[in-house]
Amino acid sequence: MSLLSRLTEDMKSAMKTGDKERLNTIRLLRGQIKDAAINQQKELDEEEEIAVLANAAKKRRESILAFQNAGRNDLVEKESNELGVIQEYLPEQLGSEEIEKIVEIAIKEAGAQTIKDLGKVMPLVMAKVKGRADGKVVSQMVKNKLSL
Repeated sequence: MSLLSRLTEDMKSAMKTGDKERLNTIRLLRGQIKDAAINQQKELDEEEEIAVLANAAKKRRESILAFQNAGRNDLVEKESNELGVIQEYLPEQLGSEEIEKIVEIAIKEAGAQTIKDLGKVMPLVMAKVKGRADGKVVSQMVKNKLSL
């Protein structure tokens, strides 16, 4: 079952149970996937759909930080709930040890030695983690490894 089909089925379930927050989030995600398909003028494959959801999750994380800094706990809760729904559809996130192994392999593959080689390493790592790790976490880990 494609991700869009799964979202549609879950949307119907949310309608039946009256879970308005979940329903609104799922509708939003379906809309974003359909918009991406329209922009690319083709049906999205599952990898592209996951990329759309990963981007939505990233925006929620950034919003949560901004709202926390502004003291808007009501909006932090709303964004956190939406993030929870989005994460149900994303692949299982990698642990820091797994990411670290992937980073070390990518550094060896790229022959990177200094922080200047960050641009060589990041594409290799991001291709391997595809939606299973936050880009900021990966970037920080690569920077730490290259600055040693």
